[in-house]
Amino acid sequence: MRVYFAPCGIGLGHVGRCIPIARKLLEKKAQVLFSTYREGISYVEKEKLPLVKAPSIGFKVKPDGTIDFRQTAVNPGPFLASFTLLEQVNAEVESIERFNPDVVVSDSRVSPLLAARILGKPRICILNQFQVIIPRRKHFLRLARLADSITLALIGKMWTSGNMTLIPDFPKPYTICAGNLNIPKSYKKSVKLIGPILPTRPEELPSEKELRKKLELPSDKPVIFASISGPVREKAFLIGNLRKILLKFPEDYEIVVSLGYPNADNNPIRHKNLTIYKWIPNRFEYLKSCDLVIGRAGHGTMTQCLCYGKPMILVPTPSHTEQISNAKQAEDLGVAKIILQEKLNRDRLLKGIKQMLESTVQERLKTVQKEVLKYDGLKKAVETIFEVVKK
Repeated sequence: MRVYFAPCGIGLGHVGRCIPIARKLLEKKAQVLFSTYREGISYVEKEKLPLVKAPSIGFKVKPDGTIDFRQTAVNPGPFLASFTLLEQVNAEVESIERFNPDVVVSDSRVSPLLAARILGKPRICILNQFQVIIPRRKHFLRLARLADSITLALIGKMWTSGNMTLIPDFPKPYTICAGNLNIPKSYKKSVKLIGPILPTRPEELPSEKELRKKLELPSDKPVIFASISGPVREKAFLIGNLRKILLKFPEDYEIVVSLGYPNADNNPIRHKNLTIYKWIPNRFEYLKSCDLVIGRAGHGTMTQCLCYGKPMILVPTPSHTEQISNAKQAEDLGVAKIILQEKLNRDRLLKGIKQMLESTVQERLKTVQKEVLKYDGLKKAVETIFEVVKK
């Protein structure tokens, strides 16, 4: 069996959930090929998986990491944006024809689905944002509403044009991406909630006590794991600000920071109780051994934290409607606290950490973790691929 993976290359989350599926398929003697761009390229290369580089696509970002909707809409403009999409579709057609897969698996990318449809190939879409929601600004409100209705009608049809659309999230009331799943009834028959795609489940790792000993983390004080995900330009401002704050943190806490650069070395930078890594290959060991996670409100990070029973301090990317919606869902569940990037400082972060380490939050997390671990998105995704190929 030959499987063509085409994940979105903006950030690491989309590639990060396709890689464990590919690994499982390789164990079953399948052949795989990845097509991605931007940050996704370095991640696939780090994992030493077969790769073709696709034409890049993305959005404009301000110096503080805020998504610049105006510049994204104006530049490159509708003509060049259409040309870029056609360029991507053409590149995918050529790559799919050469590889001749039995199924195409697209994660949040339209162009591979269109290319696979042109070539008559079975296709599966992995998705956690069914509808792209434009940030609500007063002078863009009418445009935003119009864009929302257009994307729901057009892109929604594209997402569900394949054999199956998989949502790697939990059923209600624990659905993290619920705010972005405005799915019309006519599309729902081909959409399936499967649970998050975890490369490593918590029960597969040693105990927290054993992991702390292995990782040389103290057992007598809280361990904070700051895992900063997302595109390079989006997270640069947060990394700089967070580093200054954490350098002034009391030594009552042990802090480990992962900057999320796959092509960097693993050598740490240490300063008293703060350790900074450019890349942590065994991040799930740190996730299980920590007491709390600081990060953006990316879907992958948040679902992983719920599976590992960890409270969160979330700093969503400004104007990133998906992250803001995700963070609100987690806060409503009582497992996370939101701190807006423009309000992030030492005192507010310290207060938030103390609140999230309270016993009532810990009890709530135990209940949520017990429920969400019933779902195995990795197993379901692999089974679905085999089912589609068989049919």
